[in-house]
Amino acid sequence: MNFERKLTASPKTIPNKFRPIASLGNGGSCLKAAFSRNPISIKRSLIHETMKKIRNDELEPAIIDWPVYMRRAIDLAGNAINTSPNPRVGCVLVKNQEIVGEGWHVAAGEAHAEVMALRQAGDRAKSSIAFVSLEPCSHTGRTGPCSDALINSEVSQVVIACIDPNPKVAGKGIEKLIAAGIHVTQLTDFDSLARAVTPGYFKRREQGIPYVRCKLAMSLDGRTALANGESKWISGRQSRSDVQRLRAASSAVITGIETVLTDDPSLNVRIDDLNLAQEELTRNEKALSKQPLRVILDSQLRTPDVAKILALPGEVKIFSIDPPDTAKNPASNVEYLQAATSGKRVSLHCVLKSLATDFACTEVLVEAGATLSTAFIQAGLVDELIVYIAPKLLGSDARSLLNIAGIESMSDSWDFEITDLRQIDRDIRVVLKPA
Repeated sequence: MNFERKLTASPKTIPNKFRPIASLGNGGSCLKAAFSRNPISIKRSLIHETMKKIRNDELEPAIIDWPVYMRRAIDLAGNAINTSPNPRVGCVLVKNQEIVGEGWHVAAGEAHAEVMALRQAGDRAKSSIAFVSLEPCSHTGRTGPCSDALINSEVSQVVIACIDPNPKVAGKGIEKLIAAGIHVTQLTDFDSLARAVTPGYFKRREQGIPYVRCKLAMSLDGRTALANGESKWISGRQSRSDVQRLRAASSAVITGIETVLTDDPSLNVRIDDLNLAQEELTRNEKALSKQPLRVILDSQLRTPDVAKILALPGEVKIFSIDPPDTAKNPASNVEYLQAATSGKRVSLHCVLKSLATDFACTEVLVEAGATLSTAFIQAGLVDELIVYIAPKLLGSDARSLLNIAGIESMSDSWDFEITDLRQIDRDIRVVLKPA
């Protein structure tokens, strides 16, 4: 596809492959119309009057086992690798203290968790209690409303962990269930757990940007490459397989132009490197059939036409501060986007806004060098750091993990909380969140 002609028309006539973010669909950009923040706007008085909220320490003996079933629903939700732009949701149907059906949403466009559980339960769903990790939807998208499915199956009660922030739902599912005579209860102690299993969905709906993970790999002395740039491989094969799973769970993988020029990475998901059991591969087949977006932050449009990242299947988005009509001729899967500037660089916040608004990204993975990774951290945009530590020493001449400068006292240091720590073969993986 050839775009050699110079594009001098207004943004509305610019082909989509060369579009400023300001001209993207949905009003798209942080330049003109930021993604609207969608607080849960519902008839709160109705819900608060009719939906019962219970903490675990308030449970009566007859329902003391409810947390067990809710935890099971949340665990089921975690079976899905990637449901973007939808949330990960699990559902358990219980009748006479017996699980009669369970299910989870496996991928966008597939049946929702409640429908999967109802199918498994069959006639036994009647008079059962449905435990769902997220409020059942009330609107028709690619599938029908789950609230209607529960009503038609004549469940007796619905127990949820949290309310859906999607303005198309946001309490409407609860209202519909209550109007049909079904009791609805929220187990409030599970709200944070249910949100944690699908953090990008909530982040996008409530803040208008995706959930950002930043992956780093280093030696014991905090180095990422030798002085000559050699870095293959610091971490072991199993750690690299773990990174493949992080990519598979992401809507987009973000890198910088310096990484493209220095390492010529692919940044794609390689199914054979996921090391998943056949059962897990089968149930996530649809989600794994689509590559995450590969995103390059390239202020001056220096990405070579022969870069590996452009040649592989899957869409590539290149954000720059230069007008799109100065871009090189891209392959059919490559799109150039002009973003707002921050100094002389692409605005990271603007990029994240665009990814959430125009490409429905919920979770993104930053795989970049020290400069871009540092920029994301210092901008306060990283929700989770994932650091792989290899049992090696590279010495003081080797390249450092980050480029954070100017810290002169301990009070100026960047604090994080460790949320997970585990050994992966010979390496250590540490997951951290800003304190």
